[in-house]
Amino acid sequence: MGKDVILNKIETIERCVNRINEVYDNNPENLNDYTKQDSIILNIQRACEASIDLAMHIVSEKKLGVPQNSRDSFEALNHNNIIDNELNKKMKSMVGFRNIAVHDYRAINLKVVQIIIESHLKDFEEYIYQINKLL
Repeated sequence: MGKDVILNKIETIERCVNRINEVYDNNPENLNDYTKQDSIILNIQRACEASIDLAMHIVSEKKLGVPQNSRDSFEALNHNNIIDNELNKKMKSMVGFRNIAVHDYRAINLKVVQIIIESHLKDFEEYIYQINKLL
């Protein structure tokens, strides 16, 4: 399997999560600064997109089917015991946030962004952990 592609996507996810943590700096007030807000949301979006790309790559390489959308790629990984049920649900929720960030930026609720940062960035780390089992 394309190990280089997997490692590259993992590195992208890790870089984005690190940048989010650096800019947020454990301070919800940083979300009131538009430059920091944009950086955080953009990096969440990038981490989501890299996660989707990684899932699509694995599904393609392992011939696990043809996902009709981003959520289906995580479903295929789950169905084939690459990621667990709980992580599958969390990653599909992240796709929903990513879609709002890309298509309807003004609809983003900063409280949701705060919850993602404080409670769900670790989902990306868990995703990396479960994907690394393939390597």
